[in-house]
Amino acid sequence: MPRLIEVICNDRLGRKVRVKCSPDDTIGDLKKMIAAQTGTVPEKIQLKKWYTVFKDHITLSDCEWRVVHVCRRWC
Repeated sequence: MPRLIEVICNDRLGRKVRVKCSPDDTIGDLKKMIAAQTGTVPEKIQLKKWYTVFKDHITLSDCEWRVVHVCRRWC
């Protein structure tokens, strides 16, 4: 059984969303899971860590995300 990654996303309004996903999932898949919990359109979600903007086709293992990872969600 593959290990799951728990991603904690903050938006600019102070809301936090916790999403569990596989390391083989793409950033686009992660955006769809976040959108399902928040009600935001996935195309409007932009995931950032510091000044790095993550593109939709990259997998979470390529981003070197570990068990718990915190990123910012810009809508």
